Amino acid sequence: MTIGWYPGHMHKARKDITLALQQVDAVIEIVDARLPYSSENPVLNRLIGTKPRLRVLNKSDLADPAVSMLWLDYYAAHGIDCMLLHRENETALRQILRKVTARLETRNSRANRIMIVGIPNVGKSTLINLLTGRKIAKVGDEPAVTKARQEIPLGENLVLLDTPGILWPKLEDQQAAYRLAVTGAIRNTAIELGDVGLFAVEFLQQRYPARVRERYQLDASSMQPLALLEAIGKKRGCLTKSGIDFTKAGELVINDLRTGKLGLLSLETPSDIPSTIIEESTANASG
Repeated sequence: MTIGWYPGHMHKARKDITLALQQVDAVIEIVDARLPYSSENPVLNRLIGTKPRLRVLNKSDLADPAVSMLWLDYYAAHGIDCMLLHRENETALRQILRKVTARLETRNSRANRIMIVGIPNVGKSTLINLLTGRKIAKVGDEPAVTKARQEIPLGENLVLLDTPGILWPKLEDQQAAYRLAVTGAIRNTAIELGDVGLFAVEFLQQRYPARVRERYQLDASSMQPLALLEAIGKKRGCLTKSGIDFTKAGELVINDLRTGKLGLLSLETPSDIPSTIIEESTANASG
């Protein structure tokens, strides 16, 4: 299965963000701490250019802490200003605006404008609500809840711009696309849950086999991925009259992964980034 999801509102949002970026002074880019590379929109990377930017690795409370440290070291080595964040980390939350505004010039004619960008379901609206201390942005478990840009004043000299989450028209890196699907950045209705669940199972076998044993009481090392997904489905009652319901079994594994029932894990490390992407990302982030 080839994964792709680019509904009409995303095309409109991309045009809107392109125009708005000409009027903003800095950017807060939200990525998912479990997959920082896959959740970094390359289109946004080009649009932001050399504007001051802070990359926030959100949902760090769901990520593998050891892998998150690898990402922080990687970004520091490539001159990319970044930090970890989750909704309960008040210290990190206070640092966000302080780190961004420190790089802004004082303006007398208008307030400084900071845009928050990121792909769908990465936590932009949640961050807006935390920064403002009130429920301004609509939050949901499904991607693409925010459909239009909105401006939120933060005092006399600062305005936040919340933008819709956008993917890019063609997900050329299908490994990255599957990781996005696993974490919910792509709507379930746009993917085959059994196929994505099989991808998740194979990933868990390779990098977190102990989690499979703990959660499902199965020895992942002795099975092929399809056989393991079938065994999980059988244990958890994902059955039809003709056998295993692989769609339900896949959805079960995906939901366990998304909700942290399989423990803290990361879907990629810096070594998973193609070398050509590293060069492009570093060039765009510097300055």
